[in-house]
Amino acid sequence: MTVTLSAADQALLVRRRRVLGAHAPLFYDTPLHIVRGQGVWLEDADGRRYLDVYNNVAHVGHAHPRVVAAIAEQAATLNTHTRYLHERVVEYAEQLLATVDAPLSVAQFCCTGTEANELALRMARFGSGSQGVIVSDFSYHGNSATLAALTTGLPAPESLAPWVRTLRIPDTVGVPQERHAAILDQALAELDAAIASLQDAGYGVAALLVDTIFSTEGLVEPPSGYLRGVAQRIRAAGGYVIGDEVQPGFGRMGDAMWGYHSHGIVPDFMTMGKPMANGHPVAGVITRGDILEDFGEHALYFNTFGGNPVSAAAGLAVLDVIRDGGLLEHSRMMGANIRSGLGDMARRHPAIGSVRGRGLFFGLEIVRPDGTPDAARTRRIVNRMREEGVLLSRTGRDDNVLKMRPALVFDQACADLLLETLDQVVGEE
Repeated sequence: MTVTLSAADQALLVRRRRVLGAHAPLFYDTPLHIVRGQGVWLEDADGRRYLDVYNNVAHVGHAHPRVVAAIAEQAATLNTHTRYLHERVVEYAEQLLATVDAPLSVAQFCCTGTEANELALRMARFGSGSQGVIVSDFSYHGNSATLAALTTGLPAPESLAPWVRTLRIPDTVGVPQERHAAILDQALAELDAAIASLQDAGYGVAALLVDTIFSTEGLVEPPSGYLRGVAQRIRAAGGYVIGDEVQPGFGRMGDAMWGYHSHGIVPDFMTMGKPMANGHPVAGVITRGDILEDFGEHALYFNTFGGNPVSAAAGLAVLDVIRDGGLLEHSRMMGANIRSGLGDMARRHPAIGSVRGRGLFFGLEIVRPDGTPDAARTRRIVNRMREEGVLLSRTGRDDNVLKMRPALVFDQACADLLLETLDQVVGEE
């Protein structure tokens, strides 16, 4: 089925390019004009419904009634800056902090994940007295000037800053267990070299900034103990570990509330964004009390709207829905079911090189007959799935991993539709 834009949508696209520029990104070869969402479904301007298996912004489902009601009620009562006392803001911080591990104990709010990572880096640099930052060699953490200077995972990345060093995150998918120890040793030696390089250049080590599910990298799976070893070396060099939880956090991984749990570490900072209020613009940094106390005593940070009463109400509603709906356990069980189905599919289709992820965040690696990455076919599958009414995306260094990351309310009927449609589309070529 060939999808074309209607005359009205074509006119809208022309207007969009005129006012937002020709390079403002859009998903899919034929863009979608979405006008409403409910649960795991989106609807376009022509009334066609799409199963949303990609959008992690609406973490507990589009237009969740409890979140919508919380926002509307608080907005009708008070929304102002954060320099007044407000019960709901404090309550939200208390409930959010109850989900993390010691010594993490204090929160700072902002409006976007970019701001959260900026603030964490600022505090890490202040506390360490150093400037150097280590990141994955294929990663994305935000769109500010500082974060653009350490971004490695975009098609046309800007030049890396001289205070940045990068690491290749090792991947053990499909690798025999007996080789994992050697892979770990090599990866940690690469880190040692990066640390030494920053120190020799006079930058020192302020922080490691890492997505704890390695999503941009393609949901790679490092050997056991990798992030523990990395954290030990970063801290020994005087730096801090920043865990970017924007994608894996709030129960998405199924086995725990936060992605860092699966690595056996507790970061010095954790950052969060889009999903925490179901798309309402709030983000945050959680850190240790001593770090924040030292920073706050000697530096100034405030955010006029970060964590305002309406944002706090939305965030509280999301936490309530996750708890009351048992969505952490649901994510684990539903993810296991889907992963099993994807595994069965992989055995039928040689084009599927591996199944990745866990909980409600999973991917399929698409390869050519010789096992090399097939980015072109991956792109075709994504667009064919859109034509069939199922929305997903792609990720990874070679742009050949199908990326599936639905709302936590994704149920078995939706899973069956996803698997049936994907099986059909992958088998077409």
